[in-house]
Amino acid sequence: MKGRIIMKGNAQDIALVTSQTISFYGGVDPNTGIIIEKGHELQGKSVNGKILVFPTGKGSTVGSYTLYRMKKSGTAPSGIINKECGTVIAVGAIISEIPCVDLIDISKIQTGDLVSIENEDVIILNVAER
Repeated sequence: MKGRIIMKGNAQDIALVTSQTISFYGGVDPNTGIIIEKGHELQGKSVNGKILVFPTGKGSTVGSYTLYRMKKSGTAPSGIINKECGTVIAVGAIISEIPCVDLIDISKIQTGDLVSIENEDVIILNVAER
């Protein structure tokens, strides 16, 4: 799948997928990388070292800096794939140097798939057992 490069780079990891938006400010614990937003379908799951796949971000611009803090402390996702990347996620990915691509049909990726981001290309290397 080809998308639009938000932050150039390469990453290969297991996908963590949600159909819900994510706020890094208040929705993710920056010290652990665990999603803490009450009622979120990924509540209790860690984004650390995963290719995080979600439609778009939400919330305060402080979320960009929260993502940067996570990168510096080693709790950030290794890559981000969005249906449509908003400004907060784009700025966070760029300042944190996290490979990020959008304009991807995220419905084709499921949690557990081994996914590779290679600049604008998103490749599902190994489909998780369904």
